[in-house]
Amino acid sequence: MQEQNKNLKEQTLFTITWPLLIELSLHMGMGIVATLMLGNYSDQAVAGVGVANQLLNVFILVFNVTSIGATVLISQNLGAGKLKRARELSYSVFGLNFWFGISIAIIVFVLAEPLLRLYNVQGAVFDYGLTFARICALSLFFESISLALSAILRSNGYTKESMMVTVYMNLISIGGNIIATTGIFGLPVTGVTGVSWAIFAARAYAVIALLYLLYSRLSLKIVFKDVFNIKKADIRGLLQIGIPSAGENLSYQLSQVVITSFVVTMGTASLAARVYILNISMLCFLFTLALAQGTQLLVARYIGGKQYDRALKRGIRTLKIAMIASTLASLVLAIGGGPILNAFTKDPSIIMIGLPVLWAIVFVEPGRAMNIVLMSSLKSAGDVRFPVVIGVISMWGVAVLLSYLFGVHFGMGLLGVWLAQGADEWLRGCFALRRWQSKPWERFKKLALDW
Repeated sequence: MQEQNKNLKEQTLFTITWPLLIELSLHMGMGIVATLMLGNYSDQAVAGVGVANQLLNVFILVFNVTSIGATVLISQNLGAGKLKRARELSYSVFGLNFWFGISIAIIVFVLAEPLLRLYNVQGAVFDYGLTFARICALSLFFESISLALSAILRSNGYTKESMMVTVYMNLISIGGNIIATTGIFGLPVTGVTGVSWAIFAARAYAVIALLYLLYSRLSLKIVFKDVFNIKKADIRGLLQIGIPSAGENLSYQLSQVVITSFVVTMGTASLAARVYILNISMLCFLFTLALAQGTQLLVARYIGGKQYDRALKRGIRTLKIAMIASTLASLVLAIGGGPILNAFTKDPSIIMIGLPVLWAIVFVEPGRAMNIVLMSSLKSAGDVRFPVVIGVISMWGVAVLLSYLFGVHFGMGLLGVWLAQGADEWLRGCFALRRWQSKPWERFKKLALDW
């Protein structure tokens, strides 16, 4: 226990962040590789899978409720030297996500068709989306558990181990994608169906690997009976932080559902271009996400150890790095836009729609970096309601409203949608910066350590 606590104190942002960066790259790489391969198979398949993925992401947010809460609370308790309490929380988050996973998997599988109808997609796009949604719904149980187990490992400083699990997940997924879309070795081309089952296999593997790592690294043996022994105090603590935190993400995903419905009215080419550019733009804020997650762990430990000035400086330093990195990355993608889009699709109408949007990303990403880094840090400091309040107001009052005005009413199409979302990111980022500089922990002295 003492050796583990010593290792935690010696960790820097770099030692935490580089495995997170690789892990996030691989997670996003799974989606990008699948999109590339399906793009050669069918642009309609890409559009259908893209819409279905948005639907699935809404439900995955339920699992993030407890995972976010676990990351903050376990890290705070480790920072305060309360190792036993941190282990108790680990068992509780596993139990909660076990039941969430079963429930959500059943709901999505049964209601996949009417839920996809909400996006107003038709024909082959709908059929591909329904196939993907139903098969991947079955894997949501594994996704729920793996998110909980990853949160436990990362909070305890084992980011490299979590990264290696993702490496092997990618190999499984990519191998399945190749088999499903190329007909290698004379095997039948199964398209969306095969890609979906590859994701299922990758997520199932992740649960087995993470359970082994928890036992070998933390001597934390989780068995089936643990899902029935969840402490009420832990449920309250996890949800008190997790629900507002996930509420911000839920609002974002629901606003994206509405925005996607606007894009659907622009035609299949615009919808496919949106899916491609969403995958490409992930490369811009990849480093930002890793920095934000690493900073969230450190800030939570600093807050737990009452090192408030250190927490404040860490947030500002990370912000500067993230904004510079995201700006440079978005410029590189915008300059190389033609060849990049050609790698995904040969359809000239999709490329024509996508090229100006890549330049709009240069405007969006610095604001997104400010938003992601500081909102994550605020949650670690116990300020969990502010991000969701500002998020709901800005996402719906700015992103959704301006997406309709710019994209549909004024006929700017997909470019108008991206400019609207950039305005949303910058507004939330500026509010987050002002809130962080006000030292929010001074208003939140009673943190989870007292629960």
